[in-house]
Amino acid sequence: MNSLDQLKRHSIIVADTGDIDSIARNKPQDATTNPSLIAKAAQMPQYADLVEEAIATGRHDVGGKSGPTELHLLNAILDHLSVIFGLRILRIVPGRVSVEVDARLSFDEHATVEKGRHLISLFEEHGISKERILIKIASTWEGIRAAERLEQEGIHCNLTLLFGFGQAIACADAGVTLISPFVGRILDWFKKAKGVSSYSMEDDPGVLSVQRIFNYYKRHGYRTQVMGASFRSAEQVTALCGCDLLTVAPALLTELSGSEAEVPKRLDADEAKAMNIERLEIDERSFRWMLNQDAMATEKLAEGIRGFANDLESLSRYMAKLLNS
Repeated sequence: MNSLDQLKRHSIIVADTGDIDSIARNKPQDATTNPSLIAKAAQMPQYADLVEEAIATGRHDVGGKSGPTELHLLNAILDHLSVIFGLRILRIVPGRVSVEVDARLSFDEHATVEKGRHLISLFEEHGISKERILIKIASTWEGIRAAERLEQEGIHCNLTLLFGFGQAIACADAGVTLISPFVGRILDWFKKAKGVSSYSMEDDPGVLSVQRIFNYYKRHGYRTQVMGASFRSAEQVTALCGCDLLTVAPALLTELSGSEAEVPKRLDADEAKAMNIERLEIDERSFRWMLNQDAMATEKLAEGIRGFANDLESLSRYMAKLLNS
């Protein structure tokens, strides 16, 4: 049994990509996308038909509205592009696909709720149940509150760009379906801040962060699941064997499938239930204070939002060129 198959015995494996062909090769349970991945995939020749479909559908949507601007048209096209990629992915995976809300709405609770509802409605127009969709939202205070409202409506959410423990607690208290703590980006920050080239797996700050969150959730009976994300190595992935879900890039999935190394279970919900872990209460003030006191989480959250927003802007410019060509 290869390492990937061993891993699948204890964790649900999710493909972290917008490349539909690689998802078909790796056969994960679920798949996640984000603006960076969609922007990259949209410019690959094999997906030109999906881009053309998104443009045509976006034009149809805004065509009946009075005085549609290019911005309105581009926003409609971007929504349809995410949904069309999601639909194609759902033909391959048996489970769910995560589709991200515009990162530029990360501090607008109302707009995030409206965008989440809209994306679900687009999937439902194609006969896809909301049970198969996870709306990805940045783990800001406003994003968490928006996710809480969507969950109350039966719309499941994946809280992303999660780096700090306070973010994780607030997400669980809000009853979100799952969170995606970013293992690799946490490691990147600490390597740079500490001026070191590497950490052992026992001391890897990204791995330790997910372990802490997983044990806290299981100890206190939260239904929110933990999905480790943003891995830098296969060793980071296997160090979290037993985590509820692990979303892994295609290159690492290929590496794991080609390895025969043993993959023991590292995280255990039953063991966590017996741990002496204090339960913390989080409100807006304590959330913002904990985030402020965690330089890594503060910087990586802001950097991640900026990065996704920049990728959306780049994708918008690319789509605008296609519209005007």
